[in-house]
Amino acid sequence: RPGLAAIAEIKRRSPSAGDLRLDADPGALAAGFERAGAAAVSVLVDDRFGGTVDDLRAARRTASLPLLAKGFFREPHELAAMREAGADAVLLLLRDLDDGQARRLMAGAETLGLDPLVEAHDAAELRRAVELGADPIGINARDLSTFAIDRDSQLDLVESAPRDRVIVAESAISARAHGAEAELAGAQAVLVGSALMRAPHPPAKLAELISRPLVKVCGLTREEDVAAAAEAGADLAGFILARETPRRAPGVLPVPESMLSVAVHVGE
Repeated sequence: RPGLAAIAEIKRRSPSAGDLRLDADPGALAAGFERAGAAAVSVLVDDRFGGTVDDLRAARRTASLPLLAKGFFREPHELAAMREAGADAVLLLLRDLDDGQARRLMAGAETLGLDPLVEAHDAAELRRAVELGADPIGINARDLSTFAIDRDSQLDLVESAPRDRVIVAESAISARAHGAEAELAGAQAVLVGSALMRAPHPPAKLAELISRPLVKVCGLTREEDVAAAAEAGADLAGFILARETPRRAPGVLPVPESMLSVAVHVGE
């Protein structure tokens, strides 16, 4: 559909962030995410994330939207188990698969009626995903070997991806502006996990990230004004660079990581 979609993720813990929501109820969360406007729900089924296949079954009982089984799959029989538990899609990590393995798993998923979300992290993996015919393609901002986050590199990869594929920006989406930035780069969807699991009310956090209008405060000229706009919840900071106005800013001032900056010009 037009507009930015969201895959909301259910996970109790993260190897990089530790415990997130150990008491998570997958059924209740899946139903809540569906009401909040998620396009799909991702369910961690690996014990490293505190997940099991029973979490997938619980989500299936309460939600009608597509479910993505997220784990470290290497064998076709693992995909069959996910399908039996109610999955509509599975994650395939190119980091862990050579091209032959990826092709076998993609073909096996298709036979089972599953959509594979093929995940890439760097330019070489993105090139492989494209050559394998993957669609959709996930581009992860997190290096799963070091757990380091690099959103700038992720956005560069999103921008370079073919426009005839559905591109999902994964990880490091914690503010409304992050989703907008991914969409501007060319992503059709974002996958959000940790930010939701940390929130007091995860479905409300999802709605905040994808549904509410972007808010821009324009005419900012001082760093303290940027800070005030950020504290009030603004997503975009506008800096007027035209000479003809008393609101002219000295330049594009630094903004918090949760905001984007907008430069306003007149003429050339």
